Amino acid sequence: MPDKLKPKPVEGGLNAAGLAFGIVVSRFNSFITDRLLAGSLDALSRAGAGESQIKLVRVPGAFEVPVAAKKLGESQQLDAIICIGCVLRGETLHYELVANEVARGVQLAQMDTGVPMMFCVLACDTLEQAIDRAGLKSGNKGFEAGLAAIEMASLSRKLRSDAQRASFVASKPATSKPVKSKRNARRR
Repeated sequence: MPDKLKPKPVEGGLNAAGLAFGIVVSRFNSFITDRLLAGSLDALSRAGAGESQIKLVRVPGAFEVPVAAKKLGESQQLDAIICIGCVLRGETLHYELVANEVARGVQLAQMDTGVPMMFCVLACDTLEQAIDRAGLKSGNKGFEAGLAAIEMASLSRKLRSDAQRASFVASKPATSKPVKSKRNARRR
């Protein structure tokens, strides 16, 4: 065996040409979510996506994001979905319940459909923290989610192609003789 294996990694690119995206955005806390949406659209546009490649869905609040994302994923027409929302801490446990269940719901939707879903649901203690993450001090998390969506869409396509090639190769009969190990050679 070689001393140092260096397999070539499979990675996604940042070219949105030919890819289709969904964006599910919450109307609740729209002062923040609209900024995150603008960031996502900016990232997609800069990478070459046009309006016809983007399906935008608005939902009432963050809690409704997972079900809409799952419905979009089930259509099998999209390469990646960006999930946008903003949950701000209040005086009750409601914040934690919503934030946790939205994260879990998006993850389950992603796993159930096989469509990559970018989680851009801010869970912040204050409005100032949310503003910082929607375009001020901390950059725009929507822009970052847009870039991640492009990369994951590209990667998913490559992985599907690799899986198809692998199943094709596996179905072909072997043309070369199997390599005998030293262990098997001693037994004979």
